[in-house]
Amino acid sequence: MSELVFVKLGGSLITDKAKPLCARREVIASCAGAIAQALSGGTQLLLGHGSGSFGHPLAARYSTRRGVRSPSEWFGFAAVAHAARLLNVLVIGALLEQGVPAFPIPASALAIARGGELRSLDCRPLQEAWEAGLLPVTYGDVAFDDEWGGTIISTDQLFAFLAPRLRPHRIVLATDTDGVFEADPHRFPGAKRYQEIRAGECQAVLRQIGAASGPDVTGGMADKVRRMCELVRSMPGLRVQILSGHVPHVLAAAIMGRATEAGTTIVA
Repeated sequence: MSELVFVKLGGSLITDKAKPLCARREVIASCAGAIAQALSGGTQLLLGHGSGSFGHPLAARYSTRRGVRSPSEWFGFAAVAHAARLLNVLVIGALLEQGVPAFPIPASALAIARGGELRSLDCRPLQEAWEAGLLPVTYGDVAFDDEWGGTIISTDQLFAFLAPRLRPHRIVLATDTDGVFEADPHRFPGAKRYQEIRAGECQAVLRQIGAASGPDVTGGMADKVRRMCELVRSMPGLRVQILSGHVPHVLAAAIMGRATEAGTTIVA
């Protein structure tokens, strides 16, 4: 079997998080081109993407992340699922235009959470997609929750759950910034970029990371770094790279495992 790589297109990359329901279509198209290039080299991918300005504003309005119980909250649950699916349609469309047989696999249909954390996920549709020669594409989505009724499951949560079960060789997280910075580089242009984060240094790094720009109900960069540090600690040899998705050839190189100085690498 060829190398398996998990790739995420962050919501801050493919949408303008300051404007509800605003997709960056040209960025989605360029990322689709990079993915097509990587696939042509024989790499096997699981692609995920964030919901950005599609899912997050609605999730914040209805407090979906913290539980779903009232009729109003269940309406919000459905509305968030619909918004996330709208962005997924754009991502799938861009990949199909590149000749990539992308197939959507919504987490809401497969996942069950408990207390806001993913507890079960049916992996068989992913395996069936790969065997059929399709590219499975999942995304940040709602999920039913045994304790809270419903919640939000981020792509980072999905990757953290699936990695020990599917054993990817590496994980590439494409964001709106070139890696992890000690403060939000959009607000503080001189902020230092971490070239490498070791899992044992995670708490010190988390204290420095700036807040996410725009609404993000799943914790933004801090939650991403925390989950990835926990993952590499439990899976020695796994390499996580967080880098900008704005340079297609660099993104393609990272997916294919070629050496690049871009972004931030998280290792055990």
